Amino acid sequence: MSTTEADPAFENLLQYVRETRGFDYTLYKRPSLMRRFKKRMDAVGAASFEEYGNVLREDGAEFGGLFNTILINVTKFFRDPEAWEFAQSEVIPRILEYRTGLSTIRAWSAGCASGEEAFTTAILLCEALGDDAFRDRVKLYATDIDEHALAEGRRAVFKEKELEGMPEEIVRKYFHHLDGDYMIRSDIRRAVIFGRNDLLQDAPISRVDLLVSRNTLMYFEPAAQERVLANFAFALDPRGFLMVGKAEALQTRTSLFEPVDVKNRFFVKRVGLESARIVPPLVVQHRDDDEQSSLIDDVLKDSSFEQSGLGQLIVDRAGNVIAVNQALRMLFGLKLQDVGRPLQDLELSYRPVDLRSLIDEAQRDNHSVSLKDVEWARPGEKPRRLDLQVTPLVERSGQVGVLISYADVSRFRELADELARARRELETASEELQSTVEELETTNEELQSTNEELETTNEELQSTNEELETINEELQSTNEELETMNEELRERTDEALEINSFTSSILWSIEEAIVVVDRELRVSTWSRAARELWGLAEEEVAGDYFLNLDIGVPVVELREPIRRVLSSEDQQPVSLEGHDRRGRPVRCEVSLSQLRTHLGEVTGVILVMEASRFDQDDTRKG
Repeated sequence: MSTTEADPAFENLLQYVRETRGFDYTLYKRPSLMRRFKKRMDAVGAASFEEYGNVLREDGAEFGGLFNTILINVTKFFRDPEAWEFAQSEVIPRILEYRTGLSTIRAWSAGCASGEEAFTTAILLCEALGDDAFRDRVKLYATDIDEHALAEGRRAVFKEKELEGMPEEIVRKYFHHLDGDYMIRSDIRRAVIFGRNDLLQDAPISRVDLLVSRNTLMYFEPAAQERVLANFAFALDPRGFLMVGKAEALQTRTSLFEPVDVKNRFFVKRVGLESARIVPPLVVQHRDDDEQSSLIDDVLKDSSFEQSGLGQLIVDRAGNVIAVNQALRMLFGLKLQDVGRPLQDLELSYRPVDLRSLIDEAQRDNHSVSLKDVEWARPGEKPRRLDLQVTPLVERSGQVGVLISYADVSRFRELADELARARRELETASEELQSTVEELETTNEELQSTNEELETTNEELQSTNEELETINEELQSTNEELETMNEELRERTDEALEINSFTSSILWSIEEAIVVVDRELRVSTWSRAARELWGLAEEEVAGDYFLNLDIGVPVVELREPIRRVLSSEDQQPVSLEGHDRRGRPVRCEVSLSQLRTHLGEVTGVILVMEASRFDQDDTRKG
């Protein structure tokens, strides 16, 4: 936010504009807004905001000039070419991936000014889709609050200068010559719908696939920016793209969007967590056939025993092995042929532990007997750790045998040892960590303070950057005005040179000597005939006091006649005698007339000198 203090007089002026014309500029950034107001104040000669308020009250037409000054319509085709190249190569193809078939593609150019960026978007979509699909599928809305700019956009006629920098093939393909200007192709023009929309007060356009709003947000205060961005988020399709100006950093303004390409300022709407998927429960169909059900139960039991992860064997009441599963066979190297043999004939009966005593205890007490952490190592293999459990098998008739289970807990024991070792190391490191944590907490507080300062600085820099971009666009607008004035001045200069050349031709062609003096009696014009008669060139006498010139006749006698002509009194031609540049005697008839401007102001005297030679002897005789 700007740190400039509010000016009560300026705030009162904004309130008056809002109440009388309905234009609310209170959420615009004050520095740039005040500069635009003062530019208009200078144009009408108002020295203060109060005085300019009086001008608005007395002259209702001044509102039009003010609104046109506030709205800086700086835009051009393909402004920031790299951003448009990214749109053409990455963004539009991704839109076409999900907008397939004949589905409509909707685009919105917000703050479009005179429509150059809206037409740029239309051209790129036409390039991607082709002419026929573009006409059938694309709807592009161009909005602004400046009615004058919208009217210019609807005309779609541009000067040759406004097309500078565009590829020649694009100009040839999409523009037609019109009386020295260029009109955009009719189907492109019809696809763009221009309309007035106030981003702060009016509802946004919805279901937009591409929203272009470049260097529009930077004129608003942060609170207004958040409101506009919220409308943009509502407007965008969940898969749509937002394109902003190079001076607008959304990361510091809102959490509604996430970047696609920060350099080129493309963003997408941030999507929340998706709903959890609901999986229907598995339905088990029960059969009523008892025989088939019993068969299935037997199969399941046998399969469960064989595929169990625990090594298991079953010993009957007489001490014979009646079942050994796959895990136990692999663990102790037993075979299926061992089933049916007495347990005591197997090495397993006493190694790694005496099973007979455990079986006796389990059968005697009729409960499970466990033995933990039994070490077992086969030749050439790493020792293992086993947990052993002997469980009596009981039916209605009494005990029928025992189930002996072996669980390989080697990995768990290794993990337990590593855990104990890690705990010891952790205890040692904990004290060091505690000390480090205290130091980190201190450092973290310092970093937090520094981070807050950096965030503040970053916000100020962002505001400054937006302010500089605003000033740059103002300067660009002023430069365009100066270029227009310079072009007019150049045309007037050419006209003046042409008139001057024409006047010089006239003076060159007249046979009588013509001299023009200003009100100070200084020579401003000296014709060719005057140079031939008196022998002095124009550059020799220009600016000299006429009555001091020694040209061969007593021009000092013209003082009073010239004064009378300047005073608008009647004056007859004056006759002077003398000699020309060759020393021959001449009689010079001088006619005097006023030099007037088109407004009637007398600015000098025109002297027409007609010289004729005569004989001095005749003069003496007379």
